[in-house]
Amino acid sequence: MTASNVEVVLKRFEKPDEINHFEKGKFETVTLGGMTIGRATYQPGWKWSVDVGPGVEEQYCSVEHVGMVVSGTATAAFPDGRVTELRPGDLFYVPPEPHDSWVVGDEPYVSLHFLGASKYAR
Repeated sequence: MTASNVEVVLKRFEKPDEINHFEKGKFETVTLGGMTIGRATYQPGWKWSVDVGPGVEEQYCSVEHVGMVVSGTATAAFPDGRVTELRPGDLFYVPPEPHDSWVVGDEPYVSLHFLGASKYAR
């Protein structure tokens, strides 16, 4: 076997590459191995259409998401009335169609995003 010059790279969300702050929340990203991974942290009362949408001049989020809920509960809500709650431990896929989202209850919501993080809140 030959030695490789490739090194293991470690990153932590405590020192993200980028942080997008908005009212009642933040979205942190790290880029690793050519992939952008995000961590969403939203406080009770956070709502995408109120706290993020105005900053990107959009009524709804249309980013495709694949992720996992770490803690708290939030929704994926579509204009046609479909509302799905995302709870701790859930792995989720949200299609790239317009949707809103909000925190449910009094606990902060935290999720990791494996797809869509590089396009979120831009």
